[in-house]
Amino acid sequence: MALHAQGFYDEVPAQADRASLQRVLRRVHLFQMDSVNVLVRSHYLPLFSRGGPYSFPLLQDAAWGPRSKRMLFEYWGHEASLIPLALRPLFGWRMERARRGHGMWGRMTAIRSKRKFVASILRRIELEGPASASSFRQARGSGAWWGWSDVKVVLEYLFWAGYVTASSRTNGFERVYDLPERVFSESVLRSIVPDERASHRQLLTLALRAMGVATESDLRDYFRLDLLDARRGLRDLVEASEVRSVAVEGWKKTAYVLPGARIPRTECRRDALLSPFDSLIWNRERAHRLFDFHYRIEIYTPAHKRIHGYYVLPLLHAGHLIGRVDLKADRGNVRLLVKGKHFEPGVQQREARAAMDGQLDSLARWLALPKVEIAR
Repeated sequence: MALHAQGFYDEVPAQADRASLQRVLRRVHLFQMDSVNVLVRSHYLPLFSRGGPYSFPLLQDAAWGPRSKRMLFEYWGHEASLIPLALRPLFGWRMERARRGHGMWGRMTAIRSKRKFVASILRRIELEGPASASSFRQARGSGAWWGWSDVKVVLEYLFWAGYVTASSRTNGFERVYDLPERVFSESVLRSIVPDERASHRQLLTLALRAMGVATESDLRDYFRLDLLDARRGLRDLVEASEVRSVAVEGWKKTAYVLPGARIPRTECRRDALLSPFDSLIWNRERAHRLFDFHYRIEIYTPAHKRIHGYYVLPLLHAGHLIGRVDLKADRGNVRLLVKGKHFEPGVQQREARAAMDGQLDSLARWLALPKVEIAR
C-alpha cells in the first residue's frame, strides 16, 4: 500500500514531462529540499525515481520559473520543501503563527523584537526588488546556518511568516527573496485560506493519501504538525468517518487508512534508487517498520565512523529495499563514482546486482555522466 500510494506502481514514461511531474506531485505532495550536491540536489531525485529521466529545467521552471510555468513554491512542509501552489492556503496557519512568534527556531522568534531592523529589511525588498541575504552589506555571519547573520535570520523570519517568498535560487543555491505579490499570480494570492483546524485535517488527509497506511506519528511527521494539532485533526477525521483505524500485523500502534483503501493485488515491480530525503523513507523508523531496513544518513558522521558512506541511496527492487550505494557525481572526470555498494542479508546476489547496475546506468545517463566507475 505504501509503495502504491507513493507512485511506484505508476507507469514510467519514456521521458518524464510536465504531466509526469503533476502526477508524481499528486502522489507525494511535496519534495524535500537539501543543499548537499555531491550527487545531485535531493529535490531533483523523487521525480527521477518515479518518472525516470527528465530535463532539469522541467523542475526548475516549475519551482522558480515564470508565473506561467510555476507549479511549486518553497516553504516549510516536511523541512524546507517544494510544495504545489494549490496547497499554499493550507500553510496559512503556519505563517500566521510565525507572525505571532510561534513555531519557529529561537533566533527567529527573538529577532521580531528588533522591529525597526525587521521593517528595514522588508522595506529594502519592497523598494529594490528580489534580494539574497548576501546582497545586504551587513549580511556576514559565521559558520553554517547556526552562524547566520541577523539579516539572514530576519529574512528567514519574513519567509516563515509569509511576508516574503523564494523567487529564485542563485547558482550557489542561495535563496532569493521577494514579495509574494511579485512572484505569484492573482489567483494564488486570492485563494481562500482555511482555518487552522480545517487545514490540519486536510494536511493529515493528504499525508495519509501519500502513505497508504500510517500511524498517528507517521501522519504528524509528513507535514511536521504539532502533536496536539495532529491528534485533534485525526480524531475529527475518524469521528467524521473520513479515516478508518486498522491494525497492521507487527505494528505496535494503531494505524489509519482512507475509506476504500485496498492492498494491491500484484507486487511492485519497480526498481529505483531513492534520495536520502525521499518521502518513502525520510521517516527512518517507518522505513524500518515497512521494509525491515535500517537506514541512517551519515553526512554528519566523521568519515572513520561511517558504515555505508557519505551520500547513500537505498535501492528499491520488487517491493523491498535490498541494498544501498554511496555515490558521487565526479563531474571533473565525467563519471558517476561508486564509492561503496552494500546488499541486505539474504538477497539473491545476481538479481540484486543486476537491479543496482541498471539503476546506476540510468542515473548516470540522466546526469550526463558517460561512465560508471568503482572508486579505488
